[in-house]
Amino acid sequence: MPKAPSPARVRGKIAPAKFAHFVIRTRNFEPMVHWYKTVLEAEPVFENPFICFLTYDDEHHRVAIAANPNLEDRPLNAVGVDHVAFTYADLDDLLSTYARLKDAGIAPSTTIHHGPTLSLYYLDPDLNQVELQIDAFETLQDSMDWLATEQFQRNPIGVLFDVDDLVKRWQEGEPVSELQKPIEGPFPGPDAFPPH
Repeated sequence: MPKAPSPARVRGKIAPAKFAHFVIRTRNFEPMVHWYKTVLEAEPVFENPFICFLTYDDEHHRVAIAANPNLEDRPLNAVGVDHVAFTYADLDDLLSTYARLKDAGIAPSTTIHHGPTLSLYYLDPDLNQVELQIDAFETLQDSMDWLATEQFQRNPIGVLFDVDDLVKRWQEGEPVSELQKPIEGPFPGPDAFPPH
């Protein structure tokens, strides 16, 4: 079984202490700010008609949204960053967030159980992809062990799942360990993710 990687500092390397933030340029400033406030439960640290710095934790900002009306749309399926991901503490938090966002009219575009993570993918108003996820295993070593399984070797992307069915089973009290367990199934292919 593969061993969990050692952090760079443990290996004697100088590496970043943490991931700080990402910045999005947009022509759709107000809808984008509203979307990230809603999805991440973020509050503005600073906001004017041109830029908004948002945070949901103790960092001074995790997301910045900058307005520029002269930007051009990127072509669909272009090279670039595929998505950003946010990890929730547990399945309860993830599914409660799913329900809150559904009530606000925000639905995931794709839901995939990757094996190591159970993930909900959303598209913001500019079609940037945002992943909300939980770790499916208790420990990093358990995740690493999963990566060495034949099931993962056959399908390293994961299996599409019905999030409403998962919510129903969760509400009925099915054990979290069962709900988070990797799903056996076919490789969804590149078309599982909508163009963005």
